Amino acid sequence: MSEHHQNSKVSSCCSSGKSIKSQEKSWLGNPQMRMTVLCGTALGLAYIIGFLIPSLEDIAFLVALAVGLVPIMRRAYDGARQGNPFTIEMLMTIAATGAFFIGATQEAAMVVLLFLIGELLEGIATRKANASIQALAALIPKTAFLEQDGTTSEVLAETLSIGSVILVRPGDRVAADGEIIEGESAIDEAPVTGESVPKKKKTGDVVFAGTINGDGVLRIRVTASASDNTIARIIKLVEEAQESKSPTERFITRFSRYYTPAVLLLGFSVAVIPPLFMGESWYEWIYKGLAILLIGCPCALVISTPAAIAAGLAAGARRGLLMKGGAVLENLRSVTHVALDKTGTITEGKPVVTDVIALGRTEPDILSLAAAIETGSSHPLALAIVARAKAAQVNIPIASDSKAIAGKGVSGSVADQTVYLYSPSAAQKVAPLSLDQISKIELLNDEGKTVSVLLVDGEIAGLLAIRDEPRADALEGLKALRDAGIVTLMLTGDNQRTADAIGRSMGISEIYAHMMPEDKQAIIQKLQSSGFIVAKIGDGINDAPALAAADIGIAMGGGTDVALETADAAILHGRVLDIINMISLSKKVMENIHQNIVISLGLKVVFLITTIAGITGLWPAILADTGATVLVTANAMRLLRWRGRIS
Repeated sequence: MSEHHQNSKVSSCCSSGKSIKSQEKSWLGNPQMRMTVLCGTALGLAYIIGFLIPSLEDIAFLVALAVGLVPIMRRAYDGARQGNPFTIEMLMTIAATGAFFIGATQEAAMVVLLFLIGELLEGIATRKANASIQALAALIPKTAFLEQDGTTSEVLAETLSIGSVILVRPGDRVAADGEIIEGESAIDEAPVTGESVPKKKKTGDVVFAGTINGDGVLRIRVTASASDNTIARIIKLVEEAQESKSPTERFITRFSRYYTPAVLLLGFSVAVIPPLFMGESWYEWIYKGLAILLIGCPCALVISTPAAIAAGLAAGARRGLLMKGGAVLENLRSVTHVALDKTGTITEGKPVVTDVIALGRTEPDILSLAAAIETGSSHPLALAIVARAKAAQVNIPIASDSKAIAGKGVSGSVADQTVYLYSPSAAQKVAPLSLDQISKIELLNDEGKTVSVLLVDGEIAGLLAIRDEPRADALEGLKALRDAGIVTLMLTGDNQRTADAIGRSMGISEIYAHMMPEDKQAIIQKLQSSGFIVAKIGDGINDAPALAAADIGIAMGGGTDVALETADAAILHGRVLDIINMISLSKKVMENIHQNIVISLGLKVVFLITTIAGITGLWPAILADTGATVLVTANAMRLLRWRGRIS
């Protein structure tokens, strides 16, 4: 292959390596289409002229041959001038020119046309893989409703800056990545993630550009510029990844450098040795030698890997699975251990109130009073309590003299009542807890929950338990990993009791708590020294050393922005189930590559034998090569239909 072809984004050996922009041109503006139509027209005219004026038949077919062959010869010359003479174009030039000199001009012209048709079909399949990613860009609306100085105006979406506030009406597409600051709605993320069920989102939740707002009006604060939103980064990452060769692809490329000269030598030997040393017909064996050159074209073999890699990267990106290159996609299939952070990876990363236990007041009273003295605080536990009160639609009265008390909790006055929300140890000093109450608190603590005691005028009113809950698909996702024979580990900086509570409920094999960043890195290196292949899943920030040390670092959740710069891969939409999806996609891609290699080499062996035996000639030879190229490309394109497991 020429360097030009090797550096093509989809590494096509038979296409001219056009950029995505040129691939998006209409067929009439496509050089491959123009050349194929021109060559086909010239060949058709040659048949007509040969029928009407037999004396001009040879000249007509020579012109038809020249129309298709001259551009191919130019590309062969360019490859040779760049230091790579052993290209598909060079093989085609030698075979077609040789056919002309032995009087097989008609066959040579048809061979060139079939070659151009093969290039065209491959180019169409290649564009389909790229179009599946480029189509994402069309999801982002051109305009947005910007709120500024108390007025709303329609502006170009590309002019939105970070911090701008936009209004998104029901049914509209979200124009930018952002955070909801007002409103609640069901967001259809299917265009970006493939999820069929809209996701309920409220104030504080993140939304992605290109998703569709459901039934509520939303005010959104923009968090990323147009050039840096989720879809733009997906497109950029996939384009860069397609340029990064996988180990298999690098091997095939090296192999083709030796394979192509070997084919030339074999063709020459077949053409020369039988006539020279065995008295065979020169015409017959030169013809066979030329056919072998066509059979030996490494087009299908070389396209077999990059086509599958490109399709796999595209399919993964459509599901929010971003991988930095073919090497990452290929190596994921070998993972034996998956080490996960807890907060923001296995869990949502946002504490929620899980239990409200009434001891002296009703549950609504407890939520109402607790939310009253926590209103205005930015502490995660305070936000969880206020959110729970709003969700329960209880009245939140106005509190006075609210203040945080170091080491104890918060206090305030509500309707002439003194209200405290203390830790159990601090509450015990105000109003002694009964054995039954202590037992309830211990039970909640064992479940990894943080317990606060509500006291009203010095009397215990109730308990509030708060925990960062596991993601909705965490249990299913971790079970899928275990079912695949992969060992799961939790590496968390949280305390042992909380880590055990979450880890045991999720069925995690090994649990490590009180982990500093360097401790996580040390555990991963220890596993690697034992010969295991480790994938580390984390937020990409405090897990950076471990992500870097792992064979494959995968960022998920709050650290996704950092992941796009530092990790090997990223799970954009925070699903634990997507870890096994990423590994499964890797296995599916490698299975596809192996199928493609068998197809491309298998057809060559069959037609090599039949050509030497005199059963097939030039036409079947080029049909076999073109057919193999189309088959492996079409087989790779099947990966675009991959959807993975959805919880």
